[in-house]
Amino acid sequence: MKLNYKKMGSGPALIVLHGLFGMLDNWQSIGRELSKDFEVWLVDQRNHGRSPHRDQHNYDAMADDLEAFIEEHALEGVVVIGHSMGGKTAMRLAQKSPELLLGIIVVDMGIKEYPIHHDTIVEALKDVPVESIDSRSEAEDYLAQNISEAGVRQFLLKNLHRKQDGGYEWRFNLKVLEREMNQIVDALPKEKVEIPVLFIRGKNSDYISDSDIPNLQELFVNSKIETLDTGHWVHAEKPKEVIRQIRSFIG
Repeated sequence: MKLNYKKMGSGPALIVLHGLFGMLDNWQSIGRELSKDFEVWLVDQRNHGRSPHRDQHNYDAMADDLEAFIEEHALEGVVVIGHSMGGKTAMRLAQKSPELLLGIIVVDMGIKEYPIHHDTIVEALKDVPVESIDSRSEAEDYLAQNISEAGVRQFLLKNLHRKQDGGYEWRFNLKVLEREMNQIVDALPKEKVEIPVLFIRGKNSDYISDSDIPNLQELFVNSKIETLDTGHWVHAEKPKEVIRQIRSFIG
């Protein structure tokens, strides 16, 4: 599978992976800043953005996609940065093919299984009659019936794409993501990783709790955990601090 990407800058290679319902544009401003020192590859994961849609959506498949991407572009000494679902993809690749990586940076995601809490979002997305609406504002009106947070609505609406023959469509593969949600929230195998790992967690997020840290450090034996005063969207809330942490980790 050939993943869609945007390349910026030159220098050591950084690959950046978005989270569930996201796309590479979510990291564009941070990518632009990092491109002053690095060769930044912003990537759409399968079933997201402009990357191909497939029936399978799990971390082995996404890690394999990423491995193929690294080989396709002949990248060496790569650092992968992943937020949420993208962080789990990065961790799975580090378990399966550590020789491809210089290290990974995981933004607010642990290795454990998470309860499904995207039901409201999925149902809200399904309620939008994308084939018949006339505008993005109309789509937002539908989303607002179930999603009160304007920021979440705007995040989702970035994925709304006008078709050439009329109407709209979601860039993500909503049908498959809904069906595979158990795979998306599932735990990763308990396989040790020895390459350097930086976890950046949000202080006000419950994705990496204090009680999760011993298990993470046992499995990721060369890891460091930094906590920023944010929720789950660490890179959106504290972009300058995230950039500083990335630069410090890579040296």
